[in-house]
Formats: sequence, structure tokens, C-alpha cells
Amino acid sequence: MAEANSGSWSAFLKSIASFNGDLSSLTAPPFILSSQSLTEFSSYWATHPPILTAAANEADPAKRAMLVLKWFLSTLKHQYASRSEQFGNEKKPLNPFLGELFLGSWNDEAGKTTLISEQVSHHPPATAYCVRNDKTGIQLEGYNAQKATFKSTIIVKQIGHAVLTVPVGENKEQLERYLITLPSLHIEGLIFGAPFVELDGSSTIVSSSGYTAKIDYSGKGWLSGKKNTVIASVFPTGDEKDVLYNVTGQWTKEFEIYQGPAKKNSKSTLVSTYDAAGTEQTKLALADLDKQHPLESRRAWSKVAEAIQKGDMDAVSVEKTKIEQAQRTQRSKENADGQPWERRYFNNVAEDETLALLGKAAGVPLDGDKDKTGGLWRFDAAKAAKAEAEQLTDEQVAQIETTLLGQ
Repeated sequence: MAEANSGSWSAFLKSIASFNGDLSSLTAPPFILSSQSLTEFSSYWATHPPILTAAANEADPAKRAMLVLKWFLSTLKHQYASRSEQFGNEKKPLNPFLGELFLGSWNDEAGKTTLISEQVSHHPPATAYCVRNDKTGIQLEGYNAQKATFKSTIIVKQIGHAVLTVPVGENKEQLERYLITLPSLHIEGLIFGAPFVELDGSSTIVSSSGYTAKIDYSGKGWLSGKKNTVIASVFPTGDEKDVLYNVTGQWTKEFEIYQGPAKKNSKSTLVSTYDAAGTEQTKLALADLDKQHPLESRRAWSKVAEAIQKGDMDAVSVEKTKIEQAQRTQRSKENADGQPWERRYFNNVAEDETLALLGKAAGVPLDGDKDKTGGLWRFDAAKAAKAEAEQLTDEQVAQIETTLLGQ
């Protein structure tokens, strides 16, 4: 690490050690800033559409639960390790503004898979997303927020959940749903100025067909263990001892799936092996900047991103302040007019009975997250159709950029 960066990093560590509250509001050293917004992180759910959609082609519900678990584990490397592997350390993403969008699609043998990600709440900050595959009808939707605190290391609690809907049955007329909770994490490597994410604790996936997957995470300790270790099992909901499948390995490298409990693992019970490092991901396709909606992340933050990449922190501050001030002005106007911001793709719903039952089975009270994420957010297909049909004039684009982005 260069001497200047070393000094900045030491100052940053001192600032977070003495800070009370959510660390996301702190300004990070220039070399750890990311030019990506948190709204982009929703794309990590679908870097491998064929793995995401595999459950839709399986008739056996227990095997479907196993395939959903495999897909979930396949997303972890890109969600939590791709930045440190690409840049040498974890990057602090840009904090999204209310109404920010990130839209894209994947096209491969699984068909066309689309992503809609929207910042649905700013206080508290929360991102909602929907991933849809046109060939199988599989849909993933959810929302999440993060709360970061410092206790000898940076601890990040992820708030929210995801829901995977899988059409099943001979005519795909039945909808099987999976409630997916999110793992907690902490940041390692702070002392050395090369931070990276390590997952800890456990998370669950509970299906409406009566199966649960429990995932336990651990990392390398002082004396033993490997980085990014994962152990998981699939069992009938309520009977954790009746293990139908188990998984062992590292979510950044390779893991194996076996039939039955771990004590019986052998070549004969091996179901499949997944190479997280070697499995190529499908490239996410985005519209050109000039074709994007003015509130899409890459377009809205383009000047900030360019300044970050150049290392021009004065320009970063100027361009970020323009957006932040425009957003504050807009919120003040909305409050004065009594007209809250209209979400483009998602609604805040009062309740979801199916998920409430699954949440109870998973030991996760979903209602408890509402105050921390601004609500229970659900994708609205009618809103999406209206948004996709919208054609903005040059004058409307200019007005949005001036009013909401200060450009």
C-alpha cells in the first residue's frame, strides 16, 4: 500500500472505531470507494440463469429444494467476493438515492432473464428487486437493507428477504415458493488495508412444499478452518435430523452436494460438484447510457463514477453533492405537497399470508423488518408494464435530470 493510502486508511480506521451508528454514512478513503451503486448488487442473484432455473424442470420437490439451495450457494461468490477479487479489496458502494433504478437482462440457454432493481426507501435505505425468466416463469423478488457497526471489525447485518417462485406441476399451474433469508457478514483484513467479506452465522431457505435448507457459514480462525466455508443441509421442515441432502465446501471455490447426512458422504452418495471459481457467468446486458432512463444507476452516477476512476475526489464531492442536494429539495417539496414519491415498479403491501407462514417455519418474523426497510415491498407487474411502455421526451429527460439529479 502506498504511504499516502496507508495514512488515509489509518485515519479511516480511527474514524470508524470512534463512530456510533450506521457506518454507511461515513466517507471512505478514495482508494476504497466504488463507482457502483448498491442498486447494482441485485444482479448478483442471477449471474448463472441456467442454475437459477434448474428447479423448474425437476418433478421431485425434495430435489427441487436441493437445486434451489445449489443456486443460492452459487450466487455467494459474486455477491460477496467479486469486488475483493477484482480490485484487491472490498469497495464501499455508492449509497442509492430514492427512485434509483438498475435494469438489465441475461440471454443464454435458459432464455431471457430480466432484472429490475429500484431504491424504494431512503430513510431507512432499502433496495427492492425482481428477477424474471421468460422460459420457465421462475421469479425472484425481494428487498434488503444493511446496517453496519464496528466492534473490533465491521459487522454488517442484512435486513430483508428474498422470495423465489417456481411454477411446478404437469402444466406449471402450481406455484411453489421459497422464503430466503440473508446471511450476516463481517469485514476481514482491515488492519492490512485489504478488506474482504466473510460470511458468518446461518441462513435458511423454506419452501411451501415442506422442505427447509439451513446454511451455516464460517471462516478461517487463528488456528484452523478455511476461508468462506459453508455447510448446509436439506430436510423436511421441522425435522432437521432427517437430512435428505448435505453440502460441504467453500462458497468461493468448490462445494459438493451429497445425498443423505454428512456421516454417509462418499463417492456413491455424491450428487454433484460445483466449481464457483471455474463456472463462467452469463454477461449482464445493459442499455447504452444515452438509452437508459435518467434515474438508472450507470447514467445518474456517470460523472461521479468517472471522477472516482480518475481519483479526482474534489470532482466526486461536487457531483455527489449535486445529486444529494437535488434529492433533499425534492423530498422537501413532496412533504410540503403531501405527495410521497411514487415507486416505479414496487408496492408497499400490508401483509403476505404465505410468507408469514414460511417465516414462522424459518423462525423469521417478517413483520419485524418493516420499520427497518420502509415496508414490505412487492413487485407490481402492472406498474412494470406501464414503465416499459413509457417514452420520455427530451424535455422530460432534461427536467428529471435537473430536478432529481441537479444536472
